[in-house]
Amino acid sequence: MTVESTAARSKPRRSGTGGKRATKKTASAQSNAGSTTGTTGATGTTGAAGDTAGNGAARSGTRTGAAKSAANGKAAKAAKSTKAASTRAAKTAKSAKPAKSAKSAKPAKSGARTSGSARRGAAAGKTGAAAPTAEVAGPEMVQLLTPEGERVEHPDYAIDLTPEELRGLYRDMVLTRRFDAEATSLQRQGELGLWASLLGQEAAQIGSGRALRDDDYVFPTYREHGVAWCRGVDPTNLLGMFRGVNNGGWDPSANNFHLYTIVIGSQALHATGYAMGVNLDGADSAVIAYFGDGASSQGDVAEAFTFSAVYNAPVVFFCQNNQWAISEPTERQSRVPIYQRASGFGFPGVRVDGNDVLACLAVTRAAVERARSGEGPMLVEAFTYRMGAHTTSDDPTRYRRDEERAEWEAKDPISRLRTYLEKDGLADPGFFAEIEEESEAMGKHVREAIRTMPDPDTMAIFENVYADGHALVDEERAQFAEYLASFADSAEEGR
Repeated sequence: MTVESTAARSKPRRSGTGGKRATKKTASAQSNAGSTTGTTGATGTTGAAGDTAGNGAARSGTRTGAAKSAANGKAAKAAKSTKAASTRAAKTAKSAKPAKSAKSAKPAKSGARTSGSARRGAAAGKTGAAAPTAEVAGPEMVQLLTPEGERVEHPDYAIDLTPEELRGLYRDMVLTRRFDAEATSLQRQGELGLWASLLGQEAAQIGSGRALRDDDYVFPTYREHGVAWCRGVDPTNLLGMFRGVNNGGWDPSANNFHLYTIVIGSQALHATGYAMGVNLDGADSAVIAYFGDGASSQGDVAEAFTFSAVYNAPVVFFCQNNQWAISEPTERQSRVPIYQRASGFGFPGVRVDGNDVLACLAVTRAAVERARSGEGPMLVEAFTYRMGAHTTSDDPTRYRRDEERAEWEAKDPISRLRTYLEKDGLADPGFFAEIEEESEAMGKHVREAIRTMPDPDTMAIFENVYADGHALVDEERAQFAEYLASFADSAEEGR
């Protein structure tokens, strides 16, 4: 089994904290601080530095006094000199500035971001306590398909798919990526007001989406285009809200797929409440709530964790940790890996390779089955990467390195599954050509659909506010109609 963790990255990442104070230290202080920075298990550097400086000064002063005594041949003067040297040594030890620990010696701004485990180890060095070995080693990550396309096994999450099912997962990811790319292009052309791309997160969404039953209920954020595809929602319906022609575009009850949620983290509470209702109804379905690493910092998510645990709600919390909450890295949001937070609320958590569609399918399937059987909530952290911008209004080049993206491109979820299919003879060139043709057809369909979407009825905002109507709403409707008519009157007068 291949295991990867944030602590094991080949290249360190940039840190938002940095400074130049470390360059102002003496050579001795720099040496001590540097040794602490490089080791997560360093202990007591500050105290050791002070003691070493004091002892060294004392020995130096004593040797100097003894030499003077031998030269002059006067025992009394030697004793006096030795006493004075010892006094000076004590003063030296007292005034010697201890070297700052790794937490104080900030990395250079231009350097790579320091991993969370390294900073925790540095903090342990300052307090004199050894860093936990589990953090040094990094958390285990469930993986069934390596970035090189090699199939591996996991003792807790086995999965056996037919070649047809594997090809189906590949098709899902390719078409989802094509739709997403077309939507991004349409926004750049002024056809959409905004778009949140899922580029790089296809495996997390398709794998988890295909693990669900029809009677399970999904609470998405605004980026779950792949899950919507798995639930049978017409992709063009996802575009209406971003074009401003409707408030969602689909009936949530038709596919058990709730409308997109823009408010960060609130859908976790909605999912928990729905799951509590499932329990009261005596149903055996499960609920899944999607959110990102940024949303995990919201109070709504913590409250959802609390309620779901207390009421043993059949809900799966699926966190797509794409490493960045807009421009904030995960290390600034959590002192521990996100999946480990679950234990504090009384239910299990697991980290899965979010770029491995097989692992995401296996882990989510196990989690929802656990929920259906009455064992309560579970947190799944899909460790993935947002290849594009947070939304089309964002510029990721301002806060992350090109090298970081290149590292994750080598773990591309679609490429690794294609490699596996080709290497094991599970798909032929004709299959991939067919998928490419279908992908292009989808792009054309999306372009035509978005440009032919009808404008919304300007008076629709007043409908369905009250079941039986309301006098005040009627008055507002009439005023708004009169206001709109004034534009037509002005146009007529201008002719």
